[in-house]
Amino acid sequence: MATQERWLTDDEQRAWRALIGIVVLLPGALDRQLERDSGLSQIEYGVLAMLSEAPDQTLRMSQLAALNDSSLSRLSHVANRMEQRGLIVRRTCPEDRRANIASLTEAGLAQVVAAAPAHVTKVRELIFDKLTPTQLENLTEVAAVIRAGLDPDKGPPPPQVE
Repeated sequence: MATQERWLTDDEQRAWRALIGIVVLLPGALDRQLERDSGLSQIEYGVLAMLSEAPDQTLRMSQLAALNDSSLSRLSHVANRMEQRGLIVRRTCPEDRRANIASLTEAGLAQVVAAAPAHVTKVRELIFDKLTPTQLENLTEVAAVIRAGLDPDKGPPPPQVE
């Protein structure tokens, strides 16, 4: 038995096109700012930021990949470049010889500390300065619901704030 296609309504079409515009344009805008101001790609900045916030500024490579929404393979390529530049060091995990860990170096910490202010300013300029508190709350909720459908392992969306 044939099923009839469920086409997008006009409201859904407008929302879809707005979302696709963000998905396409935002990464490039952030990459351009990071590259121009600090010589980092977005994933490199994410690696440095996650390591800077981790206990002992060290994480397993698998954790680091998950936190950056990256594959372990892609992260390994990025980590090679970052290690060559002296931003991180990698070694075998002492608790599990099959796993590798990455640690932030002093140079890596200095790089992320220097890069963060301009990056946060750009994120605020592109997103948060344009939103009311209610819009920010709605964005958080909507993004969490969509994210949970794309990556159920990240857990359920946060509870609604009333």
